[in-house]
Amino acid sequence: MEKDLTFIDLFCGCGGLSLGFEMAGYKSILAIDCWKDALETYAYNRPESRTLCADLSTASPDGIKAKYGIQSVDVIIGGPPCQGFSIAGKRIIEDERNKLYKSFVNFVGIFRPKAFVMENVPNILSMGNGVVKESILSDFKSLGYEVRHQVLTASDYGVPQNRKRAVFVGLAQGKMFEFPKPFKSERITSFEALSDLPEQSIADGSTYPTITKSDYQIWARTDNNQIFNHEITVHNQRTVEIISMVPDGGNYKNLPVDLQSTRKVHIAWTRLNSNKPSFTIDCGHRHHFHYCYNRIPTVREAARIQSFPDKFVFLKSRTSQYKQVGNAVPPLMAKAIAEQLKDLL
Repeated sequence: MEKDLTFIDLFCGCGGLSLGFEMAGYKSILAIDCWKDALETYAYNRPESRTLCADLSTASPDGIKAKYGIQSVDVIIGGPPCQGFSIAGKRIIEDERNKLYKSFVNFVGIFRPKAFVMENVPNILSMGNGVVKESILSDFKSLGYEVRHQVLTASDYGVPQNRKRAVFVGLAQGKMFEFPKPFKSERITSFEALSDLPEQSIADGSTYPTITKSDYQIWARTDNNQIFNHEITVHNQRTVEIISMVPDGGNYKNLPVDLQSTRKVHIAWTRLNSNKPSFTIDCGHRHHFHYCYNRIPTVREAARIQSFPDKFVFLKSRTSQYKQVGNAVPPLMAKAIAEQLKDLL
């Protein structure tokens, strides 16, 4: 029998990156994060998984390797937070702000996987006029990895969202990674992602009240006949009135002048465009609205936009659920990376 390829997910969150690798046939042997809510969601959707709640800035890779009896792992994946890198000269220096990134490097150094995948915000490539990028490449090269990096757009890989992420992939033994080519099919639109989900709330565990209207919706419902996390937000009457003035795909510029500055952010009063993939969804701020309903998307709608299948259930408070969804890597984009990597492993 062919042995499953294995991975460890650092900074795993609720497990979007993990899910993409699992869809490609890999097996998680450990997932680590410091946020209990996200780990509960991770474990709930993977009853067999092992999770560890730990601060990766202080966690010992050697200690974890011994505690869990991990002899080897094929891939280490994850997205260490990168806010405020501390730079001196042409290197990332040893500094409190860099500990999480350095922890990822240390795990790779101790576990010596065949490959690693590290994702981050696109501007990590330009931070410090490229110093951060060059330092990352240098750190992993010193461990013996050939590293490639590229900014990927999620909608190129079947995700109904134009989210961009910088991805670094390193391979041992002199192998070179080539990033997956964008799929040739049409981009999945917000309408194709969401149009079967109703305007009103659905009680968790209910059967679908509507039929599918797109291939993407058929995919989202695979192996599932119950719906969860579709609880709407009830806005006050004034907010509903203002949202109703914004057309499909519009924003604050479509409002009367006296209402345009009612929210002091440039993305205020923005509606999804039903004919295009969604813009990047975030961790639950309340300025983005459904393309036709006068409310923000539900957690389930946000999860659809991220390419989580409907059988993936989010736990804890609704605020926490929005944050878990917004922080995740789109699983279908992760799957494209994982499948491309599989050929080399």
